[in-house]
Amino acid sequence: MKAKHRLLIAVVVLGLLMTGPFVVTSFLVWLDMKEAERELLTSLLLSRLPVGTMMTMSGFAVGVFILHHLFKQYVEGLLRMSETLRLMLGANRNFRVTPEGPPEVQQLARAANDLAQQRDALMDDVDTQIARAKASVEEEKNRLAALMSELAQAVVVCNLDGRILLYNNRARLQFKALAQGPTSVAGGALIGLGRSIYSILEKSQIEHAREVIELRLGAGKTPIANFTTTTRGGQLLRIQMVPVRPANAEGEAKLSGYVLTVENITRSIEEEERRDQALHTLTQGSRASIANIRAAVANLLDYPDMEPEMRARFLSVIDDEVATRSQAIEQTMHQFSDALKTRWPLEDILGVDVIAAAERRINDTLHLPSKREEVDETLWVKSDSFSLVFALCALASKLQDHYEPRELRFRLIANGKLAYLDLIWAGPAMSSETFYTWEGEPMQIGSEVSPLTLRDVIDRHGGEIWYEREKAAHRAFFRFVLPVATPDAEHFIEERNVTGRPEYYDFDLFNFADKSIDLDRKLSDLTYTVFDTETTGLEPSNGDEIIQIGAARIVNGRLLRQETFNQIVDPEMPLKPESIPIHGITEDMVRGQPNIDLVLPAFHEFCEDTVLIAHNAAFDMRFLQLKEERTGIRFTQPVLDTLLLSAVVHPNQESHKLDVILERLGITIGSRHNALEDAVATAEVFLKLVPLLAEQGIVTVRQALEASQKTYFARVKY
Repeated sequence: MKAKHRLLIAVVVLGLLMTGPFVVTSFLVWLDMKEAERELLTSLLLSRLPVGTMMTMSGFAVGVFILHHLFKQYVEGLLRMSETLRLMLGANRNFRVTPEGPPEVQQLARAANDLAQQRDALMDDVDTQIARAKASVEEEKNRLAALMSELAQAVVVCNLDGRILLYNNRARLQFKALAQGPTSVAGGALIGLGRSIYSILEKSQIEHAREVIELRLGAGKTPIANFTTTTRGGQLLRIQMVPVRPANAEGEAKLSGYVLTVENITRSIEEEERRDQALHTLTQGSRASIANIRAAVANLLDYPDMEPEMRARFLSVIDDEVATRSQAIEQTMHQFSDALKTRWPLEDILGVDVIAAAERRINDTLHLPSKREEVDETLWVKSDSFSLVFALCALASKLQDHYEPRELRFRLIANGKLAYLDLIWAGPAMSSETFYTWEGEPMQIGSEVSPLTLRDVIDRHGGEIWYEREKAAHRAFFRFVLPVATPDAEHFIEERNVTGRPEYYDFDLFNFADKSIDLDRKLSDLTYTVFDTETTGLEPSNGDEIIQIGAARIVNGRLLRQETFNQIVDPEMPLKPESIPIHGITEDMVRGQPNIDLVLPAFHEFCEDTVLIAHNAAFDMRFLQLKEERTGIRFTQPVLDTLLLSAVVHPNQESHKLDVILERLGITIGSRHNALEDAVATAEVFLKLVPLLAEQGIVTVRQALEASQKTYFARVKY
């Protein structure tokens, strides 16, 4: 029974207590009276009725006032105290009851605070013991996370339903790069915990690979399957699948999922095609030219005494054909230089990183100082970095033994599709014969000898090495001519500033069953998209527009801070000057951004198969609903509102603003200046509210929606 209902009953009881005895007594006396006595009593009462009524009403009003005051002080005060005590027990241990109200209630508040202090001391001791017990497990998790995060190959682990339960940083960057295109929106991601791998790769190919693995397992062969597929963006991927077969209690290995290693082979296939094209270009026209040269040479040999004019014509034919072929070869080599390189596997690496590695090794082994001059720090090269650094250090060792330079200098510049890496020193000139000798000798640094020669390293890179003099500066240098790299898109994605353990795995998803959103499932079992919008104003029905959408995902009760959607939107209208200080988004920030027609489909895909959560969701959902006709996008999934859920959990609190709830639940958020940060804050609030709802018997989405609809705030419309 609600407090206001109890107050109403108390008022009624007070009225009955004040009037009931008088009415009953009067009725009994009336029954014993004679007719004359009744008439006398009636006339007496009628003459005194106004005064008696006024006195009775005054007494009743005073009684109601005193009762209401006592009710506010004791009943409502104790109700607020009970909500605070529940916060102290669960959501916010540091919260304390404020001693207020009558002395008895204040003493109760102080006693509760003292008990909470003792409870905290005991819980701190328990937490310390638990932390020690979990330390080794957490260390193993961190090792796994670090290992998976830094693997150079993209790895994705799925359960039998195709739901992703683990992926590493390389996979995240690779699939994010694949998703980007000329009309793509940067806010979302293809890959995420709990998402389906079938949204990225063909389901039929994965199922066929599983069948192959099961057949190989049945035949006692190595369970492995390979296939090649294309993405929606036309990229070519090579996939290798191996099974996950943990042993059960009886020691039997049962298939529960599979591991996919993914390699983007688009560039290698393109390079093969370019190599074939280069070879075709080199051979095209060569047959006719060689025939002309052979004919001219044959005539010169057969007729040694021919006239000088005729001899000159044949020599001219030979010269013209050789020049034409030479020009064709030179043009082809320039056009297809990177496609004609050796097939030794080279990595894409920043040239400045090669220089840094060489500097460290030269300083550590030779104690020879070095400096940099004119180094392009943005230049990528294709390199076998180990052999290249060894070659630079071996040359430095040779120079130290023969010419004793005081220091070395490095220079790195680009020249078209080639990179020039120079090792410079000041000193006497070197003969070409000495350089050729060094080029063919096995490389050596102190006692460390390599079987490779300097020429082997150059050939491995498909490049050249030159020795040149700078006579004016009295310097000389070795120039390494290296191929310039075109690194994959993921090299340019600046997302390495992630703190803490990456949230790329959740092994509880092995037991996840692929189901649609069931309103009777537990709140803790569902996947959520928590979102927020920034807008030009507060009136969606009067033309205000969305200028930013930010969202984060909750999977298995975990907030995944690295699986987010964050996109500024061009509202196609001027921003209101008074709104800019609130959301911090300026005209320059929205200029050139995609409009709502592009952003809303991408956000809809990000939220697919999830329950939506927002704070004051009616406001945000109204903006989305008004765009249904324009974009054809409808959000039909259930929507939970943390404002309403807070009112369900704490009905006696005066405010349910997001800032107030964060403080009430003991949640600390670093900064909140945009839609994504507000979405993360809302997600933290929801995770705190779930156990508080469970204490009231609200454990499913349906129950949460029904309870929300009964609150006062559910009546607010936009």
